[in-house]
Amino acid sequence: MFINHMKIFSGNSNPELAKKICEYLAVPLGHMEIRRFSDGEIFVEIKENVRGADVFVIQSTCPPVNEHLMELLIIIDALRRASARRITAVMPYYGYARQDRKTAPRTPITAKLVANLLTVAGARRVLTMDLHAGQIQGFFDIPVDHLFAAPVLLDYLKETFRDEELVIVSPDAGGVERARAYAKRLGAGIAIVDKRRLRPNESEVMHVVGDVKGKVAIILDDMVDTAGTMCQAAKAIKDQGAKEVHGMATHPVLSGPAPERIKNSVLKSLVVTDTIPLREEVKDIKKIEVLSVAKLLGEAIRRIHADDSVSSLFV
Repeated sequence: MFINHMKIFSGNSNPELAKKICEYLAVPLGHMEIRRFSDGEIFVEIKENVRGADVFVIQSTCPPVNEHLMELLIIIDALRRASARRITAVMPYYGYARQDRKTAPRTPITAKLVANLLTVAGARRVLTMDLHAGQIQGFFDIPVDHLFAAPVLLDYLKETFRDEELVIVSPDAGGVERARAYAKRLGAGIAIVDKRRLRPNESEVMHVVGDVKGKVAIILDDMVDTAGTMCQAAKAIKDQGAKEVHGMATHPVLSGPAPERIKNSVLKSLVVTDTIPLREEVKDIKKIEVLSVAKLLGEAIRRIHADDSVSSLFV
């Protein structure tokens, strides 16, 4: 394994996760300067030799999404022009993933546009986690390694609720497959919340399909954005007689009114991962617990670099 030829760089979106990944791999974080011109343009300068190196750029395209996306593209371009042998975009959170199809006439498919931008910039591989829609992998003409946070989340559930009767709840019809996979590995029941979305980022919970009475309910989703769906689902489940209701999601976007909603909700806890760093106002919420996916991503990076199989990391 040519570990000395591996280089890891990080944009400004999630430096703490990048640091943990580097610690796991025992590889120093690459030295790079990112600054803004007075008009807001991004300038990147790679401060070390990357010629012939296998380079991994860690950058979640989380809020501010466009800033972090543009930053990633410019970093990739700088590395390509510095003669890096292969550039892998490590995107723990893939922004614009929700725009994966035309939902109305004359609307864009932005997830595909982002895939094109990454490829044109010079990325030769993408490593990401819990895509909002799995078919986004097909938007790329380069290899995509799509990891799941399931190993980390399942370990937490097994350890925390080992003596409880669990029911895994999907907050909508689209998440049933994910909920079923978790329920199967935990020997738990499954329930679905029937929800009707009136407009973007707003939802109305209708009713719960499945038996939650007297059980510890885990609402499972790929991301929590404004937390409307999660909190309304929690109330509906609690009203159906659940003993406790906990939320669980990979990506804590937590935008807009999310912090207030979570504080005032019936959720006993909300477990998320560090694919997106928590904002300062969210860090103070005691209900929120953060698990790290650094080892999972680090192991995937190690295997990609060594041309080993990554498939055993999938649950």
